[in-house]
Amino acid sequence: MADLFTEIKGKLQSKNVTIILPEGNDPRIIEAALKLQAEGVIQPIVIGNERDIPSGLQVLNPATYEHMDELVNAFVERRNGKVTIEEAREILKDVNYFGTMLVYTKKADGLVSGAAHTTAETVRPALQIIKTKPGITKTSGAFLMVKNDTRYIFADCAITIAPTSDDLAEIAVEGAKTAAAFGIEPKVAMLSFSTKGSAKSEETDKVVQATRLARERAPQLVIEGELQFDASIVPSIADKKAPGATVRGDANVFVFPSLESGNIGYKIAERLGGFEAIGPILQGLNAPVNDLSRGCNAEDVYKLAYITAAQALD
Repeated sequence: MADLFTEIKGKLQSKNVTIILPEGNDPRIIEAALKLQAEGVIQPIVIGNERDIPSGLQVLNPATYEHMDELVNAFVERRNGKVTIEEAREILKDVNYFGTMLVYTKKADGLVSGAAHTTAETVRPALQIIKTKPGITKTSGAFLMVKNDTRYIFADCAITIAPTSDDLAEIAVEGAKTAAAFGIEPKVAMLSFSTKGSAKSEETDKVVQATRLARERAPQLVIEGELQFDASIVPSIADKKAPGATVRGDANVFVFPSLESGNIGYKIAERLGGFEAIGPILQGLNAPVNDLSRGCNAEDVYKLAYITAAQALD
């Protein structure tokens, strides 16, 4: 884990990346911001009331922000007239909307929230304002799973409840990009309860179709499916179950067929396997916005800020 963040810090040196932390009234956020500020690799910008936040931190207050009119007008334009000027001014009192607009208008490079807000409260402004990249229909949530020198990507474990074949293909390609951003040469396994036709159902057909679509979208990537987890990670089992497959028991990006399987899977790896789960890292957005667990600690905030800053370099 130390090596991962040493690598990230090396990439970020002298890049002047700024990360918005909207929840300035939360002690965990302040502790993380002070640590980031002291290191000087990335610049935290805390949203809140200046009187409640330690001196030395850069603070922006929606109630006194001098460029609020600019943000309000940009928000109305971005929402294509779905809100009035008066409605926009009220909406931007919300720290997540305010912070997301700062990222959208390039006054900051990324945002980390969720310590005191739900996933929906963090993600909704990002989807409305920053939106997904061209060609991407949905955002998805990946976890960077780290144990000693081992790194994996698990997706989607946070956002898409019942992904279609198209969704899974998109998640696979975006998951490979996330892997590459963190020093992983991606080898993607499209997971199922079947390996290469050992079972047949609507669920397995969906993964077979997703594999085909993902390969069409990104023919340069190593993408294999459908695979059971053991065939994706154990070479001897891959030899028996999937001879000739491009993934030879050496997968490092795992695409789960549903949110429930992905969410359960990453938590098993975390709690029984001893992996640290960093995320969810939101994939496919035009600028990085990431969601904390409300049960997070200051170290989680600190680490996700660095992950978000690394995404901003792409």
